[in-house]
Amino acid sequence: MKWIKLSCKLFIFGVISAFIILIGLYVYAYLAPALDIKNANQLLIYDDKEELIYQGSSSNSWVNIEDISQDVIDAVISVEDKNFYSHHGFDYLRIVKALYLNFKNNGIVQGASTISQQYVKNLYLEFDKTWERKIEEALLTMKLEMHYEKDEILEGYLNSINFGQGNYGIENASYYYFNKSPKDLSLEEAIMLVGIPKNPNNYNPVVNYDKAVERAKVVAQTMVNNKIISQEVCDSLYKEKLEIYGKRKQNNLQTLMYYQDAVNRELKSLTEIPKSLIDAGGLKIYTSLNVQAQTYLEQAIIKNMDEEDNLQVASILVNPHNGEVMALVGGYDYAVSQYNRAIQSKRQVGSTIKPILYYAALENGMVSSSTFLSEPTTFVFASNQTYSPANFNNKYGNKDITMAAAISYSDNIYAVKTHLFLGEDVLVDTTKRMGISANLPKVPSLALGTSEISMLDYATGYTTLASGGYKRNLGFIRKVEDMHGNVLYERENEDKLVLNYNYVYILNELMTSTYNSAFDDYNSPTVISIAGQISRKYAVKTGSSGTDFWMVGYNPDILMMVWNGYDDAKELKVSQGAISKKIWVETVENVLKDKEAHWYEQPENVVGIPLDAVTGKPTSDASKSVIYYYVKGSEGTYSKESYVSKEKTTPKS
Repeated sequence: MKWIKLSCKLFIFGVISAFIILIGLYVYAYLAPALDIKNANQLLIYDDKEELIYQGSSSNSWVNIEDISQDVIDAVISVEDKNFYSHHGFDYLRIVKALYLNFKNNGIVQGASTISQQYVKNLYLEFDKTWERKIEEALLTMKLEMHYEKDEILEGYLNSINFGQGNYGIENASYYYFNKSPKDLSLEEAIMLVGIPKNPNNYNPVVNYDKAVERAKVVAQTMVNNKIISQEVCDSLYKEKLEIYGKRKQNNLQTLMYYQDAVNRELKSLTEIPKSLIDAGGLKIYTSLNVQAQTYLEQAIIKNMDEEDNLQVASILVNPHNGEVMALVGGYDYAVSQYNRAIQSKRQVGSTIKPILYYAALENGMVSSSTFLSEPTTFVFASNQTYSPANFNNKYGNKDITMAAAISYSDNIYAVKTHLFLGEDVLVDTTKRMGISANLPKVPSLALGTSEISMLDYATGYTTLASGGYKRNLGFIRKVEDMHGNVLYERENEDKLVLNYNYVYILNELMTSTYNSAFDDYNSPTVISIAGQISRKYAVKTGSSGTDFWMVGYNPDILMMVWNGYDDAKELKVSQGAISKKIWVETVENVLKDKEAHWYEQPENVVGIPLDAVTGKPTSDASKSVIYYYVKGSEGTYSKESYVSKEKTTPKS
């Protein structure tokens, strides 16, 4: 009996103590400064002209609750927090019920978060489940409830939640999915939108209409249970398919979110900006995005890939003067796949690695007219190990060809001979010096690009060539400010000369051979098919691996890479190799149109001599003559025998 009385007293004491503590916390929350709910967690992203292109975790124009459909309000309260207008931040009965059900089922089967709690989490907190975070959430929820009316909280919540496809806030979502204001949404449209935030990637109707309808019916049933609509009305919904608009009012580019994801990724890597500040938000991010270049790139992709089932694409455009990324695409359609292949995927780069090899060759004594025999070859190594690469379509000159011709035709035999002549470590060391961070193996096949590199990493190395030998870290963000205009981070251009400009210039000239008809011989230049569309000078190289097609080209004003392939590494058709070439030439020509053409200035220490394109010997045939460039003193001194004697090869019979 005494035990029961003691238990009752302890229980009453505990309840009274908890009540007093709760009152004290609410008083503390009331006396504390109000939360800034309109600026919290707000990331404003600007393009290179400092025009706003994206506003995350808040709508571009805050819509008042009076301008939101009552159906949206009814649906969100019904499915998220039916007692929203009667509690003070926490639904205690719902918490008790959730605890009971979760305990009974030995797992989490029901949550008890209110709209106020969810709003606080969206604005200020990460979604970890530590006790510290729970306590912080409770205090912030109390502050929110003490300083704002219910309609203000609901208004803020609807203006900040994630509706998928990069749409934050009810207004952005309304216009994106249905091309109308939140006030004009039908009941079906309102319910469908309210269902999206549960799982924005799966429940938005652009990605999966059927799942969106399935989720919408769950929301509708809660409205029936809460006596907002009748069962008859609920059963009549979604008999006819809704028309989904799927476009933004401004900057309606289906690939733009890939660039924005890259910006967010870089933002999180900046040590100058604490993670807590990024989480709190209120940041203005000024980027190097050129919207016109992004538009041209997307247009070229859609035009040339429209009928290619499941074929994917990645592309990057860089300003070689400063390493700023002007445009980026990480896939064919962000609505279908958010996987960013330009920064997350690693693929075999194929023959696009050869220019780096040939730069190393020039630096180590070879010249642009150095010749190797182009014929079927088996390379023999220690312990009788062999390697037998082949040229595309088994086309061989069966004669000595120059480095210029080898680049023009992408001759694999010449590349491997060069690689082995230099030593397998030279190419690896050169890639590191140029800024490529990938750990590449010192193997014979590296000369043919059999190793995997991410596009962003690879573009860093190629920018070193495009810049005339300066290694530059690529970046998307120019400057970051807080909402008061205080500069938190500003990009500084790096100008570290790591290559010899004489050899870079010669290499860049050599890479124009890929579209020069003077090289038409036993083989054709690899990009001769688009030569008619090229209006200015570029250094160009293609690459393929059977599962990957690459097109890389640059001049002093632009570097552009394009990759095509399948996510499951399915074998590509030969005809698909033309796609990356078309995307490249149409994009760069549009970006640079009406701009003055630039090329690299010829160094005083470099001379040009007209020679036969394929053999590198003097010729009287003007149609077969091209200019070969040499560092002064190296012209005419090349001795083929000195190279042949070091070849570790056994010709095939």
